[in-house]
Amino acid sequence: MADLATDRLPLFPFRSPGDDPFTPVAAADRRRLDGPVTRVRLPTGGWTWLVTRHGDVKEMLRSDAFSADATRPGFPLLRAPTPQTPQSTPGGFVRMDGEAHLRLRRMLTAEFMIRNIRRMEPLIADVVDGVLDAAEAAGPPADLVATFALPVPSLVICHLLGVPYADHALFQRHSATLLDHTADPLRAREALLGLRAYLGNLIEAKRTSGRAGDDLLGRLVDERVRTGELEIDELIGMAVLLLVAGHETTANMIGLSVLLLQRHPHVWQRLRDDDQAADAVVEELLRYLTIVRTGLPRQAIRDVEIGGRLIRAGEPVTALLSLANRDDEVFDDADEFDPYRQAHQHLAFGFGVHQCIGQPLARAELRVALTRLARRFPALTVATDPDRLPKRDTSLVYGVAELPVTW
Repeated sequence: MADLATDRLPLFPFRSPGDDPFTPVAAADRRRLDGPVTRVRLPTGGWTWLVTRHGDVKEMLRSDAFSADATRPGFPLLRAPTPQTPQSTPGGFVRMDGEAHLRLRRMLTAEFMIRNIRRMEPLIADVVDGVLDAAEAAGPPADLVATFALPVPSLVICHLLGVPYADHALFQRHSATLLDHTADPLRAREALLGLRAYLGNLIEAKRTSGRAGDDLLGRLVDERVRTGELEIDELIGMAVLLLVAGHETTANMIGLSVLLLQRHPHVWQRLRDDDQAADAVVEELLRYLTIVRTGLPRQAIRDVEIGGRLIRAGEPVTALLSLANRDDEVFDDADEFDPYRQAHQHLAFGFGVHQCIGQPLARAELRVALTRLARRFPALTVATDPDRLPKRDTSLVYGVAELPVTW
């Protein structure tokens, strides 16, 4: 796989800070791709196959010919590895394969089933209403990211895990560094160690208390750690994963969704007036925005053909979810935002055995947050030039860093 002039390949991730935030891959970058499965250059000096077609991405992500283990030599990394990386620590099951991945994932499956998330919806509604009360009392203008989009999922995941929200500045700072693929590897390692130390102390306090508590981390301590099924280090790694993913993804979806809906006032009104409409709107927002724009990296562990290309064992591959969700063969006028379409085939949460375990929670949070925001502030408008908003375009989770609004 080394007989390539990698310096001639397009650089990935694609990054155009001044471009439209709703165009995941600019036209100029699309023109540089020579097919639906093509090679791109990585900032680490290597390269990866980039898979962009909806059917090819599904085939790749459900195939056991690919490994998600980022510690494998030749795995497509966006940042240089360090001796201790997020991927090499115990408990980070999204970077594990086979039974090792399934063993940890199964311990969480029941927690994130739809019926359990439905039981959480009154709590989510209370959280959203409380945050809106505070915003209304403070009055406009406000940064919607800092006052609403980030606090709502942070409060919910803190409640679910049993993490004190009072510590949100610490874990939000560390998670932002961890997700920044341009961050110095040593800074990223410090951020990871900071999160592990914080959550390790919290879990140890639960473990040594008389009763660990009726939250997810407490239940895992009582039901898995005390029984010997789960090591403390593994639980810490799982807690890091859930805390980071649990607030970063939904926060950026809320901010970007509100910015998009400014261009579609009839959809904003629809969210306000029609409870039944919210589910379809949320699915189309997930398809159209696809905030994980750096894709899902994998490595072939045997020769396999995807989209007519032979990918040899050991070669790196990346599934570009954002372009798969703009595939005209699956979604009519895929580059158009259409809240009336059937968008449920989107791949915003990935596909296959690694499909996002938290998607029922994310859907519920988006639905409740957007409908209640639309009802509380029907005249909400962005209070600055949308083209000048700072973007999180170096993060593994795309979004806007600020969203000044008034109402």
